[in-house]
Amino acid sequence: MSPDELFKVIVQIVVLLFAVSVHESAHGWVALRCGDTTARDLGRITLNPIRHMDLFGSVLLPAVLAFTGAPVFGWAKPVPVSLRGVPNPRKANLLISAAGPLSNLIVAVCFASVLFLCRPLIAQAEREDVVYPLLLLGVYSVVVNVALALFNLVPIPPLDGFGVVESLAPASWIPALVWMRRYGFVLLMIVIFTGGLRYLLGPAQRVLIHWLLGGIL
Repeated sequence: MSPDELFKVIVQIVVLLFAVSVHESAHGWVALRCGDTTARDLGRITLNPIRHMDLFGSVLLPAVLAFTGAPVFGWAKPVPVSLRGVPNPRKANLLISAAGPLSNLIVAVCFASVLFLCRPLIAQAEREDVVYPLLLLGVYSVVVNVALALFNLVPIPPLDGFGVVESLAPASWIPALVWMRRYGFVLLMIVIFTGGLRYLLGPAQRVLIHWLLGGIL
């Protein structure tokens, strides 16, 4: 592996750690606004990645994927949430679930906006320039945050998309939702390892990344 490739791997892992920290902190912050202090009491409303880090999902898996040239993917420890005693728990669950993916989309838009404003510098950037690592940081921040947001919007537990669907679903869906809660993780693994997730999210991811970066790169 060349020094440039190694540097790209490191940047991607750093970006992922920041992205999952934003994601989990957003869940905790919105939960606090809804009346649940669990995340705050456990020190989980923070951008310190150590507080959210899962050794396998946040470090080992992303590193293996990056070193093999695959898209970087990973997760953090979920922020604990208790809706007991929270006013309107159904609405709270909806807001808390949506907060994580939305926070990642906001981060992606922010980095894309900075890159757009810096287009004159980017056009002149060389690999030896200080602008080049900053360019990599910005581009990977857009790509990783978009991927993380879309992945978490898949309506399969334990992902956030299921929490959104669960909060909006009519009572007649309860048996199906209970079944999904029980077998959701197995279903998610099947979708991931059969490549179904790539077909499900790939088009939306390409369109969104092109929309954010198409006029920059």
